[in-house]
Amino acid sequence: MPITKILNKVGPSTSSGTSLTKEEIKLLLAAEGDDKKLLFDKALQTKLAHLDNYVHLRGLIEYSNICTKSCLYCGVRSKNPNFTRYQLSDEEVIECAKLAHELGYGSVALQSGERSDKDFTDKITHLVKEIKKIDNGSLGITLSLGEQTEETYRRWFEAGAHRYLLRIEASNEDLYYKIHPRDEKHNFQTRLNCIDTLLKLGYQTGTGVMVGLPFQTLDDLADDLLFFKQKDVAMVGMGPFIPHPDTPLWQYKDQISSAEERMELTLKMIAILRLMMPEINMVAATANQTVDPMGREKAIAVGANVIMPNLTPNEFRENYLIYPDKACVKDKPDQCQTCLDVRLAAIGHKVLYNAWGDSVAFTKKHAPKTTCV
Repeated sequence: MPITKILNKVGPSTSSGTSLTKEEIKLLLAAEGDDKKLLFDKALQTKLAHLDNYVHLRGLIEYSNICTKSCLYCGVRSKNPNFTRYQLSDEEVIECAKLAHELGYGSVALQSGERSDKDFTDKITHLVKEIKKIDNGSLGITLSLGEQTEETYRRWFEAGAHRYLLRIEASNEDLYYKIHPRDEKHNFQTRLNCIDTLLKLGYQTGTGVMVGLPFQTLDDLADDLLFFKQKDVAMVGMGPFIPHPDTPLWQYKDQISSAEERMELTLKMIAILRLMMPEINMVAATANQTVDPMGREKAIAVGANVIMPNLTPNEFRENYLIYPDKACVKDKPDQCQTCLDVRLAAIGHKVLYNAWGDSVAFTKKHAPKTTCV
């Protein structure tokens, strides 16, 4: 089937997005040359029609690299002894949040290695409540803190968090267990159940995958996109897989595609999902810029609309390296802000400051219903 025939199905005014079959998605993922440009152009047109040219910022606070899990791709896995573990103090977290407010970011994202002990969950509850005290609760709060009980998720939601990112990393169960140990701490069904719980509790729920993993196929990636659509999530984060030398998946580094190919495949994933889900939030991940100096801008130009500038104190950032050579580790927040304004203006976009930047899809879905009398 010609790519143009698939893209002609896309109607920019259709808020529910375009229904694509798995085979159509695979054809788009394989697009090259003029066909790829048509895909990228259509994705940008669709985004601008639904979301305008605004980019939302989430001030990223990497709270702790202490983790109880041993994911086979992750540099902060519990079995990696080659770096220093840390946890920010309450004061450091609040200062980061205040800085986000001063810079006009509108939202913060609190991220950490996975823990579910009482000390940790109680501390997060306290920090969320303290962040909500800043300027009468003007800051939006996204959490990315892994698998928790329903009670913990509810407590954090009631404390003031309203978005939660829990990446599935691979929606294919067989592939999931090729990048995670098969043990009591790494359970595919538990991950799915947590996503469903977050959706049930009313979070703007996000998930995502790595692109270009060892053993990953176009079938897997097409199924990932269909998974996002089926779950009707409010936000998605996707970035190229970057092998870390202190992880088991490092042994497959010569068996994966080049960084450029992984980046191009990531851009196609973002573009296709924008056609399928035109009003969700999508992150231009830092991993994109790590493999390509213009990676975040390229992601924005094909459909992404969220960037997460790092507000973590610089002395801690080098110990939160899920993958090596992470971009912007040494940047100062004020320098980053100026840089983003300039770089986004160069591609016809602009930051929407002092706004939560909630998912339009989520907001419409949960808008109060009016009754005609």
